[in-house]
Amino acid sequence: MDPFSQGAVGAIASTSISGTRKLRAFALLGCIAGLAPDLDILIGSSTDPLLFLEYHRQFTHALVFIPVGAAVVGLVMHWGVRHVLRPAESYLACVVGYATHGVLDACTSYGTQLLWPFSDYRVAWNNVSVVDPLFTVPLVALLVAAVVKRRRSLALVGVAWAAGYLVLGVIQTARVESVGTALAAQRGHEPGRLTVKAGFGNLLIWKVIYEHDGRYYVDAVRAAVPARPCLGESVAVLDLERDLPWIDADSRQARDIERFRWFSGDYLALDPAHRNRVIDMRYSVVPNQIEALWGVEVDRGSAPDEHVRFVAQRATRADQRDAYWRLLTGADCAATIPSTVRPGRLGEQKERFG
Repeated sequence: MDPFSQGAVGAIASTSISGTRKLRAFALLGCIAGLAPDLDILIGSSTDPLLFLEYHRQFTHALVFIPVGAAVVGLVMHWGVRHVLRPAESYLACVVGYATHGVLDACTSYGTQLLWPFSDYRVAWNNVSVVDPLFTVPLVALLVAAVVKRRRSLALVGVAWAAGYLVLGVIQTARVESVGTALAAQRGHEPGRLTVKAGFGNLLIWKVIYEHDGRYYVDAVRAAVPARPCLGESVAVLDLERDLPWIDADSRQARDIERFRWFSGDYLALDPAHRNRVIDMRYSVVPNQIEALWGVEVDRGSAPDEHVRFVAQRATRADQRDAYWRLLTGADCAATIPSTVRPGRLGEQKERFG
């Protein structure tokens, strides 16, 4: 998740096991330890644009690295709190704070290698957005109140809030999966796989993506009561031989695309608007649209040892903000799961995206 959430969760978890006199020191160490795993963002390469994707949320986020990472943070930070905490107490605060980071990241859809070095599987429970003010703001408020008033009980309320919000996300995930499965069935589809993820900043709007007969179908679900589907778009699953036949299978660009495939959980497609861009279908500003947040661009005239280019959409356009607002209000969502999904719309999308 975002740094504010990670620091707050680490701090409030450590504070919840402290005594009154040592509460502020525990909060400080827990916060720093909760942030520390993201120092892996410093791992990168000016020549290999995908290296940071391989190392972000890797060994620093792994369960087996928690004692090591906590020890490093404790050694660096203990001098500042040595008049309050014993070395063992500093280490305990850091262990608790550090341990929250990887688990909290795994609750998002980005993917976290919790089981490294035994597996490179990217754990993603998909029950909360990477950034969610509704999760973070109350948590920070409770943390500040606990530190100012030196009240451990407020930290415990914060822990309960965080746990409750994440459990609500699990419930919402199950509800959205049911709607997505029903929507696919109404279309006569049998998804080979179906994934749901929380929309940006809330647990109300969700993205649903599933694969059927060589195509990805992307929809949104407004997970209120009742849950309402918001029909979206469709695009062909990436086929290198069909979509980029000029790429040499032994070239570095081909190998980079496979690295990107691993990172994206094999949710790759050719960007309809940029025919030399391979996109990660899991992420888009508007959940029921295909326009992706990031992808890799390939160059037909590149040398065999040249890397792909990583591209990301940094800005949000006015039309995207308007479309997202229409999902939040339900203006672009069906009243219920339709008994017959509008085949004309999907047919138009197939014609459009090929």
